[in-house]
Amino acid sequence: MTTEEKYLDRPAASEYVRSKGLPCSKTTLAKLVTVGGGPALRKFGNRAVYLAADLDAWINSKLSAPRHSSSATV
Repeated sequence: MTTEEKYLDRPAASEYVRSKGLPCSKTTLAKLVTVGGGPALRKFGNRAVYLAADLDAWINSKLSAPRHSSSATV
């Protein structure tokens, strides 16, 4: 982590993902902490905090490869 990076709380993390044009609510992030499949997080006391780099990695892991047809399978 560079000294320039900030930890984002859950509302800020969901806003960060939405700023990339993708849907994400703070309640979705909270649910994913419980059921799995969410971005990497750290705990600060009883709060979850996220790094933008971890959110970007999670976004990239969820996106499919570019397609030219909805029937194309990868």
